[in-house]
Amino acid sequence: MSEKTAVGATKRSPLWKRLLPLAFLVAVLIAFFATGLNDYATFDTLKENRETLLAFVRDYFVIAILIYVVGYAFLTAASVPVASLVTIAGGFLFGSYLGTFLTVLAATLGATVLFLLARTAFGEALQERVGPYIRRMEKGFQEDQVSYMLFLRLVPVFPFWVVNLAPAFLGVRTRVFATTTFIGIIPGTAVFTIVGSGLGSVFDRGESFSIDSVLTPEILAALAGLGILALVPIVVKKLRKRRAASSQ
Repeated sequence: MSEKTAVGATKRSPLWKRLLPLAFLVAVLIAFFATGLNDYATFDTLKENRETLLAFVRDYFVIAILIYVVGYAFLTAASVPVASLVTIAGGFLFGSYLGTFLTVLAATLGATVLFLLARTAFGEALQERVGPYIRRMEKGFQEDQVSYMLFLRLVPVFPFWVVNLAPAFLGVRTRVFATTTFIGIIPGTAVFTIVGSGLGSVFDRGESFSIDSVLTPEILAALAGLGILALVPIVVKKLRKRRAASSQ
Protein backbone atom coordinates (compact mmCIF):
# COMPACT_ATOMS: atom_id res chain seq x y z
CA MET A 1 0.00 0.00 0.00
CA SER A 2 1.40 3.38 -0.99
CA GLU A 3 1.68 6.35 1.36
CA LYS A 4 -1.07 8.21 -0.51
CA THR A 5 -3.37 5.22 -0.27
CA ALA A 6 -2.64 4.87 3.44
CA VAL A 7 -3.37 8.55 4.02
CA GLY A 8 -6.62 8.26 2.06
CA ALA A 9 -7.67 5.32 4.21
CA THR A 10 -7.00 7.20 7.41
CA LYS A 11 -9.00 10.20 6.18
CA ARG A 12 -12.07 7.97 5.90
CA SER A 13 -11.58 6.71 9.46
CA PRO A 14 -13.38 8.44 12.33
CA LEU A 15 -11.32 11.18 13.97
CA TRP A 16 -11.36 9.49 17.38
CA LYS A 17 -9.78 6.35 15.92
CA ARG A 18 -7.00 8.39 14.36
CA LEU A 19 -6.36 10.28 17.57
CA LEU A 20 -6.52 7.25 19.89
CA PRO A 21 -2.89 6.06 19.47
CA LEU A 22 -1.58 9.59 19.90
CA ALA A 23 -3.82 10.11 22.94
CA PHE A 24 -2.38 6.91 24.43
CA LEU A 25 1.17 8.21 24.08
CA VAL A 26 0.16 11.52 25.66
CA ALA A 27 -1.42 9.60 28.54
CA VAL A 28 1.84 7.70 29.04
CA LEU A 29 3.75 10.98 29.21
CA ILE A 30 1.32 12.41 31.77
CA ALA A 31 1.42 9.20 33.83
CA PHE A 32 5.21 9.30 33.86
CA PHE A 33 5.15 12.53 35.85
CA ALA A 34 1.92 11.92 37.77
CA THR A 35 3.23 8.66 39.26
CA GLY A 36 6.60 10.16 40.15
CA LEU A 37 8.59 7.88 37.85
CA ASN A 38 10.65 10.89 36.82
CA ASP A 39 12.13 10.89 40.34
CA TYR A 40 13.67 7.48 39.65
CA ALA A 41 15.10 8.43 36.26
CA THR A 42 18.44 9.47 37.71
CA PHE A 43 22.05 8.38 37.66
CA ASP A 44 21.77 7.48 41.34
CA THR A 45 19.16 4.86 40.42
CA LEU A 46 21.46 3.51 37.73
CA LYS A 47 24.35 3.41 40.19
CA GLU A 48 22.34 1.60 42.87
CA ASN A 49 21.16 -1.07 40.42
CA ARG A 50 24.26 -1.35 38.28
CA GLU A 51 25.22 -4.89 39.33
CA THR A 52 21.69 -6.21 38.81
CA LEU A 53 21.43 -4.60 35.38
CA LEU A 54 24.86 -5.76 34.23
CA ALA A 55 24.14 -9.30 35.43
CA PHE A 56 20.85 -9.34 33.51
CA VAL A 57 22.57 -8.18 30.33
CA ARG A 58 25.25 -10.82 30.79
CA ASP A 59 22.82 -13.70 31.47
CA TYR A 60 20.00 -12.70 29.11
CA PHE A 61 21.82 -10.77 26.40
CA VAL A 62 19.29 -11.07 23.57
CA ILE A 63 16.32 -10.40 25.85
CA ALA A 64 18.12 -7.37 27.30
CA ILE A 65 18.65 -6.00 23.79
CA LEU A 66 14.98 -6.48 22.90
CA ILE A 67 13.83 -4.80 26.11
CA TYR A 68 16.17 -1.87 25.55
CA VAL A 69 15.21 -1.32 21.90
CA VAL A 70 11.45 -1.69 22.41
CA GLY A 71 11.50 0.36 25.62
CA TYR A 72 13.59 3.15 24.11
CA ALA A 73 11.39 3.26 21.00
CA PHE A 74 8.27 3.49 23.15
CA LEU A 75 9.75 6.27 25.31
CA THR A 76 10.73 8.17 22.17
CA ALA A 77 7.27 7.81 20.62
CA ALA A 78 5.70 9.03 23.87
CA SER A 79 8.26 11.90 24.05
CA VAL A 80 9.18 11.02 27.64
CA PRO A 81 12.13 13.34 28.47
CA VAL A 82 14.66 10.68 29.51
CA ALA A 83 16.46 10.12 26.21
CA SER A 84 19.85 11.43 27.35
CA LEU A 85 19.82 9.35 30.53
CA VAL A 86 18.71 6.16 28.75
CA THR A 87 21.26 6.71 25.97
CA ILE A 88 24.06 6.96 28.51
CA ALA A 89 22.67 3.88 30.26
CA GLY A 90 22.78 2.08 26.91
CA GLY A 91 26.48 2.82 26.62
CA PHE A 92 26.99 1.67 30.20
CA LEU A 93 25.19 -1.64 29.60
CA PHE A 94 26.15 -2.50 26.02
CA GLY A 95 29.35 -0.57 25.32
CA SER A 96 30.13 2.19 22.85
CA TYR A 97 29.55 0.47 19.51
CA LEU A 98 26.60 -1.79 20.23
CA GLY A 99 25.04 0.81 22.52
CA THR A 100 25.20 3.45 19.79
CA PHE A 101 23.67 1.15 17.18
CA LEU A 102 20.83 -0.03 19.45
CA THR A 103 20.00 3.51 20.55
CA VAL A 104 20.02 4.91 17.01
CA LEU A 105 17.82 2.03 15.85
CA ALA A 106 15.37 2.41 18.73
CA ALA A 107 15.20 6.21 18.52
CA THR A 108 14.56 6.03 14.77
CA LEU A 109 11.76 3.51 15.25
CA GLY A 110 10.12 5.58 17.99
CA ALA A 111 10.49 8.85 16.10
CA THR A 112 9.01 7.33 12.95
CA VAL A 113 6.03 5.97 14.89
CA LEU A 114 5.33 9.43 16.30
CA PHE A 115 5.81 10.99 12.85
CA LEU A 116 3.28 8.61 11.28
CA LEU A 117 0.78 9.01 14.12
CA ALA A 118 0.94 12.80 13.91
CA ARG A 119 0.50 12.79 10.15
CA THR A 120 -2.36 10.33 10.02
CA ALA A 121 -4.13 11.73 13.08
CA PHE A 122 -4.40 15.39 12.20
CA GLY A 123 -1.74 16.27 9.64
CA GLU A 124 -4.13 16.55 6.70
CA ALA A 125 -6.59 18.69 8.63
CA LEU A 126 -3.79 20.98 9.77
CA GLN A 127 -2.40 21.48 6.28
CA GLU A 128 -5.84 22.51 5.05
CA ARG A 129 -6.06 25.26 7.66
CA VAL A 130 -2.55 26.67 7.83
CA GLY A 131 -1.59 29.96 6.24
CA PRO A 132 0.95 30.74 3.51
CA TYR A 133 3.83 30.92 6.03
CA ILE A 134 3.61 27.22 6.85
CA ARG A 135 3.18 26.43 3.16
CA ARG A 136 6.44 28.25 2.43
CA MET A 137 8.15 26.06 5.02
CA GLU A 138 6.66 23.02 3.35
CA LYS A 139 8.05 24.18 0.01
CA GLY A 140 11.50 24.47 1.58
CA PHE A 141 11.34 20.90 2.83
CA GLN A 142 10.16 19.67 -0.56
CA GLU A 143 13.05 21.48 -2.22
CA ASP A 144 15.62 19.44 -0.33
CA GLN A 145 14.11 17.31 2.40
CA VAL A 146 17.29 15.36 3.04
CA SER A 147 19.47 18.40 3.75
CA TYR A 148 16.87 20.08 5.96
CA MET A 149 16.23 16.95 7.97
CA LEU A 150 19.93 16.16 8.42
CA PHE A 151 20.54 19.69 9.65
CA LEU A 152 17.71 19.44 12.19
CA ARG A 153 19.00 16.09 13.44
CA LEU A 154 22.67 17.01 13.59
CA VAL A 155 22.28 20.36 15.35
CA PRO A 156 20.49 20.00 18.73
CA VAL A 157 18.78 23.38 18.51
CA PHE A 158 15.23 22.07 18.85
CA PRO A 159 13.92 19.34 21.15
CA PHE A 160 13.93 15.89 19.59
CA TRP A 161 10.16 15.55 19.78
CA VAL A 162 9.66 18.83 17.89
CA VAL A 163 11.73 17.54 14.99
CA ASN A 164 9.65 14.35 15.08
CA LEU A 165 6.37 16.25 14.72
CA ALA A 166 7.12 19.24 12.49
CA PRO A 167 8.06 17.26 9.36
CA ALA A 168 4.75 15.39 9.60
CA PHE A 169 3.00 18.66 8.79
CA LEU A 170 5.46 19.80 6.12
CA GLY A 171 5.23 17.11 3.47
CA VAL A 172 8.34 15.15 4.40
CA ARG A 173 8.28 11.60 3.03
CA THR A 174 8.42 8.74 5.51
CA ARG A 175 11.50 7.18 3.89
CA VAL A 176 13.38 10.48 4.01
CA PHE A 177 12.34 11.07 7.62
CA ALA A 178 13.46 7.63 8.80
CA THR A 179 16.73 7.61 6.84
CA THR A 180 17.85 11.10 7.82
CA THR A 181 16.85 10.47 11.42
CA PHE A 182 18.95 7.30 11.57
CA ILE A 183 21.99 8.96 10.00
CA GLY A 184 21.60 12.37 11.61
CA ILE A 185 21.41 11.21 15.22
CA ILE A 186 24.48 8.98 15.05
CA PRO A 187 27.06 11.64 16.07
CA GLY A 188 25.12 12.96 19.06
CA THR A 189 24.13 9.47 20.17
CA ALA A 190 27.73 8.29 19.93
CA VAL A 191 28.85 11.11 22.23
CA PHE A 192 26.40 10.15 24.98
CA THR A 193 27.02 6.42 24.52
CA ILE A 194 30.79 6.77 24.76
CA VAL A 195 30.32 8.74 27.96
CA GLY A 196 28.05 5.99 29.25
CA SER A 197 30.61 3.29 28.49
CA GLY A 198 32.97 4.97 30.94
CA LEU A 199 30.33 5.63 33.59
CA GLY A 200 31.35 2.59 35.61
CA SER A 201 34.71 4.11 36.46
CA VAL A 202 32.95 7.33 37.51
CA PHE A 203 30.76 5.32 39.88
CA ASP A 204 33.81 3.47 41.24
CA ARG A 205 35.54 6.74 42.06
CA GLY A 206 32.42 8.06 43.77
CA GLU A 207 32.35 11.13 41.55
CA SER A 208 29.21 13.05 40.66
CA PHE A 209 27.98 13.12 37.09
CA SER A 210 25.72 15.48 35.18
CA ILE A 211 24.29 15.34 31.67
CA ASP A 212 25.14 19.02 31.29
CA SER A 213 28.82 18.08 31.32
CA VAL A 214 28.45 15.96 28.18
CA LEU A 215 27.59 18.62 25.60
CA THR A 216 30.69 20.76 25.93
CA PRO A 217 31.21 23.81 23.69
CA GLU A 218 33.62 21.74 21.58
CA ILE A 219 31.04 18.98 21.04
CA LEU A 220 28.33 21.50 20.20
CA ALA A 221 30.65 23.24 17.74
CA ALA A 222 31.44 19.92 16.04
CA LEU A 223 27.73 19.06 15.71
CA ALA A 224 27.00 22.54 14.38
CA GLY A 225 29.76 22.09 11.80
CA LEU A 226 28.18 18.83 10.62
CA GLY A 227 24.83 20.58 10.40
CA ILE A 228 26.29 23.33 8.23
CA LEU A 229 27.78 20.70 5.92
CA ALA A 230 24.32 19.19 5.56
CA LEU A 231 23.07 22.51 4.20
CA VAL A 232 25.78 22.76 1.53
CA PRO A 233 23.63 21.07 -1.18
CA ILE A 234 20.91 23.66 -0.62
CA VAL A 235 23.39 26.54 -0.96
CA VAL A 236 24.91 25.01 -4.10
CA LYS A 237 21.47 24.50 -5.64
CA LYS A 238 20.49 28.13 -4.99
CA LEU A 239 23.78 29.42 -6.43
CA ARG A 240 23.25 27.38 -9.58
CA LYS A 241 19.72 28.74 -9.96
CA ARG A 242 20.99 32.32 -9.62
CA ARG A 243 23.76 31.70 -12.12
CA ALA A 244 21.33 30.14 -14.59
CA ALA A 245 18.91 33.05 -14.17
CA SER A 246 21.63 35.67 -14.67
CA SER A 247 22.91 33.98 -17.82
CA GLN A 248 19.52 34.14 -19.51
